[in-house]
Amino acid sequence: MTISKRPDARFPTDLRPLSFELGLQRNAAGSVLVRQGNTHVLCTVMVEEKVPAHRMASGGGWLTAEYAMMPGATAERQRRERPSVSGRTAEIQRLIGRSLRAVIDLDKTGPRTFWIDCDVLQADGGTRCASITGSYVAMALALRKVFPNRPVTALPPPVAAISVGIVQGELRVDLDYAEDSTAEVDLNYVLCPSGIVEVQGTAEGRPFPRERLNAMLDAAEAACQSLFAAQRVALGLEP
Repeated sequence: MTISKRPDARFPTDLRPLSFELGLQRNAAGSVLVRQGNTHVLCTVMVEEKVPAHRMASGGGWLTAEYAMMPGATAERQRRERPSVSGRTAEIQRLIGRSLRAVIDLDKTGPRTFWIDCDVLQADGGTRCASITGSYVAMALALRKVFPNRPVTALPPPVAAISVGIVQGELRVDLDYAEDSTAEVDLNYVLCPSGIVEVQGTAEGRPFPRERLNAMLDAAEAACQSLFAAQRVALGLEP
């Protein structure tokens, strides 16, 4: 069987080049510039020593996320969303927050709020997935700063996300914009070691069979395992 290569010379299940640049913002508790191919997202974590009303009686903390496309992130200028955000932005913000809260025990962080900001500097598909993967690294750095006496290994389990789709009848992982915009099926997959956090998927035209969904989920899970390893390397842990 002949295995085709994609326009950027990747094989179907190959990830784009991935890197994490740590500590870009000195005032943040944790900051990471994640580059996944030509998608670049700055993920920062600020800590506020108070919690929203619904968490006051718990004695624990809270985590929330904001997401934005910078004006130069795409070929056409992205207008700043003021004073409210679009439905897409609100949905992505909620997804990032849910994904991080799935792995962080906020009952053990004390009464403080972790604010995650994901600013897309350059977009080429998979911005929400890169935001989740990068935000975990930024949160790990923030927790190290807030709790300096905890062992380095006492970090929450990782969470990562990846896109997968069917393009020209072929299963492909980590879609760039050109692939995402023409995919017959598009799916975002969020995983932590204990299981699935979220699956977002849709057929863009014709329905697709269950067997194809199973293959997409298997490919996405394998990709997330690679992302977990990259996160650990970025944090100076064993891969």
